[in-house]
Amino acid sequence: MNSPEPPFSTKVERCFSLGASTYQRSASLQAAVATRLAHLARPLASHLPPGPRADLGAGSGLLARAIESQLGGPSLLRLDACGSLLEQEQPPELGLQRLWNLNQGLPEELKGAGLLASSFALQWLEQPEQQLHHWCEALRPGGALLLAVPCRGSFRIWHQAADAAGLPCTALPLPDALALQERAAGALELHHSQLLRFSRPNRGARVFLKQIKAIGAQASPAARLQPGALRRLIHHWPGPEHAIVWHVLVLVGQKR
Repeated sequence: MNSPEPPFSTKVERCFSLGASTYQRSASLQAAVATRLAHLARPLASHLPPGPRADLGAGSGLLARAIESQLGGPSLLRLDACGSLLEQEQPPELGLQRLWNLNQGLPEELKGAGLLASSFALQWLEQPEQQLHHWCEALRPGGALLLAVPCRGSFRIWHQAADAAGLPCTALPLPDALALQERAAGALELHHSQLLRFSRPNRGARVFLKQIKAIGAQASPAARLQPGALRRLIHHWPGPEHAIVWHVLVLVGQKR
């Protein structure tokens, strides 16, 4: 008798645990976006209300450290479901790291938050739009949300290769940027909302999939391709003249 399929959140945690030791040196895009997001929030430094601050899906603390450097003030609580990633932060922020599955919502202590931040985490959650709504609701008036999330339209060449090979695409389904913007705009005064395009050289399917695995981002609700199907995908992968592209929504707003 086959074992029941584990919840997708468990798959995500396992994959990130396996990639935790190489995350810091491999997640160059995540680091760049964290720095950009924190810089965009700098004008809010003197306008934030009191209240807890947290990095939701903090991983190794890239965003939390960038925000603390730019804004000063209280340190951010680091929440993540992957303990192995939290342990990668050096030096460790003792007392500021907590294992937490964000699919369960937010801890009670974050109600009335002064600042909630999240980068490259919302896409891994069930019902991203609904979770974003809960995050906005948790802010106190004047509290800020800082968000970066890859969105639909990313990894087009992966989808093209799967279509050409007659295979299902096993890329993680990503949320729609416009739907997220509209959800945030219903609760926040948006100071910045932009869909950014980041591209990286395409060195082939094997290199790309290895890079994804190096940061633990290979989890997908889709069934894993069998070796023969994987070879077909690789055969139909577009050439180096087609870049690998991420569409990343970067958003900064304050609760009305």
